[in-house]
Amino acid sequence: MASRRKGRILAFQALYAWEASRQPLEELLSFEWVEAAKREALEDELRAFAGLLISGTIENIEAVDACIQRHLEHWTLERLKKVDLAVLRLSAYSLMYQKDIPAQITIDEAIEIVKEYGSEDSYKFVNGVLDAIWKAESKTS
Repeated sequence: MASRRKGRILAFQALYAWEASRQPLEELLSFEWVEAAKREALEDELRAFAGLLISGTIENIEAVDACIQRHLEHWTLERLKKVDLAVLRLSAYSLMYQKDIPAQITIDEAIEIVKEYGSEDSYKFVNGVLDAIWKAESKTS
C-alpha cells in the first residue's frame, strides 16, 4: 500500500474520531490515539502527510462542510453516515486546497477507503458527491 494511501487512511480515522469526540487538533496530531506498536512504526513522511490532511481539513471545516453541503441532493451533513462524512471531508479538503494532487487520485483514493470502511453502496454516493465538487472546483480554478 502506498505511503500516501496509508496517510489518507490515518487522516480519515482521525477525522472520524474527531467528529465523535471533537478532540483538540493537537491531540489528533500527536497520534496518541493510534495503538502504541503501530504509532512507533509510523514514518515521519506518513505522519507529516496525514497531519497536513487532518489539520487542513479541521482548520477549514466550515468551508469544507459548506462545499459538501452544496453538492448533496436531498441530504444534510447530519444525516450522512459518519464514515462517509469523514471521507468526504478529507477528500473535499484535498480537492479544494491541494491543487498539486490530481483530482482523480483524490477521488480514487476516497473510493478505495470508503469501500474498505463504509457500507456496501457508500462508494457510489461518495463518488457522486466528489465528482460534483471536482467539476465545480475546476470551474473556479
